[in-house]
Amino acid sequence: MEIQERIMDKAFGLFRQFGTRSITMDDIAEKMGISKKTLYAHFSDKDDLVYQSISGFICEIHQECLENKQHSKDAIEELFLVMEMIDRKLRNINPVIILDLQKAHPKAYEVFLDYQQNHLAAVIAENLERGMKDGLYRQDLNVRILTNYRVHGCTLCFQPDAFPGEYDMTKVQQVLLENFLYGVASSKGYKLIEKYKQLSQNK
Repeated sequence: MEIQERIMDKAFGLFRQFGTRSITMDDIAEKMGISKKTLYAHFSDKDDLVYQSISGFICEIHQECLENKQHSKDAIEELFLVMEMIDRKLRNINPVIILDLQKAHPKAYEVFLDYQQNHLAAVIAENLERGMKDGLYRQDLNVRILTNYRVHGCTLCFQPDAFPGEYDMTKVQQVLLENFLYGVASSKGYKLIEKYKQLSQNK
C-alpha cells in the first residue's frame, strides 16, 4: 500500500473512533511512526486529509452498494447484503463524526451530502423500483417519498440526540433497514424476507 493510502487508512480509523475534531496531525504522525514533514508532503493540511479520507470511504461504500445490486438475485437479497456491509463498514463508528464534518470540514461535509442526496438516493429508488417490478414490494409505493424517508433514515443514527446513550450504531442501522423492508414488502416479499433472515442467522 502506498504511503498516502496508509496515511488515509490510519487517519480514517482514528476519525471514525474519536471524531475528526479531537484528532490532530501530530496524533496521526505519532500513530504511524512518521514525521509531520512526511504527512504534509502528501496532504496540504488536516482539512485536506479529512476530505480525502472521507471521500475514499464514501467511494468504497458506494462501490459496494453497486456490487450488491449486481450480484443479488432480487431487491430483498440486495438489502440483506447492505445489512452485512453496514456491519462491516460502520461497526464501532462514532456518530459524532458527521457533526464534526458539518462544523469544521465543510468541503468533506459537501461530499457526504452529495452522496446522500444523489448517489444513495438513486440506489434506494432503483431498489424500490426493482422490488415493485418483481412483485416483492407493494405496488402502491410512493418511490419519491420513500426514497427521501430512507435516505434520512440512513443518517439518523449519526445525530447524537436521536439515539442518546450507549447505542450500537450498527444495530440501529440494521433495525431501521429491516423495518423499512417489512414496510414496503408484499406478501410474497414478506416470505422471502423470512427466508433471508433465517439464512443470515445460520451463517
